[in-house]
Amino acid sequence: MAISASERLRRFQEQFSGNDSILILINADPDAIASAMAVSRLLWHKVANTAIGHINVINRPDNLTMIRLLGVKLTHLDETDPSFYSRVVMVDSQPDHNPEFLGFEPQVIIDHHPDTGVKAPYLDIRPKYGATASILTEYLRAAKIKPSVRLATGLFHAIKTDTANFQRQTLIEDVRAFQYLFKHANPHLARKIEQAEIQFEYIKYYKKALTHMRVRKNRVYVHLGTVVNPDVCVLIADFFMRINTVSWSIISGVYRRKLIIILRNDGIRKNAGKLANVSFGQVGSAGGHKSMARAEIALADLKATIDHRDDRKLLNWLIRCIERRA
Repeated sequence: MAISASERLRRFQEQFSGNDSILILINADPDAIASAMAVSRLLWHKVANTAIGHINVINRPDNLTMIRLLGVKLTHLDETDPSFYSRVVMVDSQPDHNPEFLGFEPQVIIDHHPDTGVKAPYLDIRPKYGATASILTEYLRAAKIKPSVRLATGLFHAIKTDTANFQRQTLIEDVRAFQYLFKHANPHLARKIEQAEIQFEYIKYYKKALTHMRVRKNRVYVHLGTVVNPDVCVLIADFFMRINTVSWSIISGVYRRKLIIILRNDGIRKNAGKLANVSFGQVGSAGGHKSMARAEIALADLKATIDHRDDRKLLNWLIRCIERRA
């Protein structure tokens, strides 16, 4: 039996008391940031205080611009004392998604990624939704809270980003949330955030990708070597998907002693999450949605398989792993 939005809101709110201090825990990206903003608004004047803590280093230009223009206050977990908080809320992630999360036991988890079998006093996991921001918009509407321009713009941008302008997995509920937010968001702010994608230091990776890319059966493969940020791999994977003949984009890079692999596809009879899992799940963490996925493998776990210091050999290994199962 389907649970109504008002009933979900009631169950969510009963997890908190007026004396609680809340840590909203995220792996910061547009959807996570906007969803955390929405949780903070839902709990405004209902708990003692809220704070947003992120586990990752934020240096993508669009994310930094979003945080600055929307006035979002975030603190890295390294600078946070978890013992100060009586409740933890996790949005747009689940504990198994990153080792940094494993030291926490969230009381509330709200997410749109595939269910990992996590347990918590309150769970709202809807993998068919295109964005967690769509789910949180339903909570705001159930609470009869009109979002501020900044909150509406953040949620609006998050839905656009996670659905790739509704080209990736989405539901009519995502569309309804987007239409509602459109009335309250500032499209000029949203455009400024969207256009702040590339830094000068990223240009060299585009040059390397164009020089060393391999194209096989409408699939583009690139290994970038060591990258300043894993988001470089995401940007370049999305860049290649703009080419009309490309059906898959598989981009890898090394960051902090891990091999990061980003998969994108055109969404036609394909499943990037499943391919990532069967190709790399045995040696690292892997998963995602039908049209977008990610895998992370510790370099130490690759030593017996491939010489990760040789970019050409690593790319050949990557291609073999994918094409055995694609």
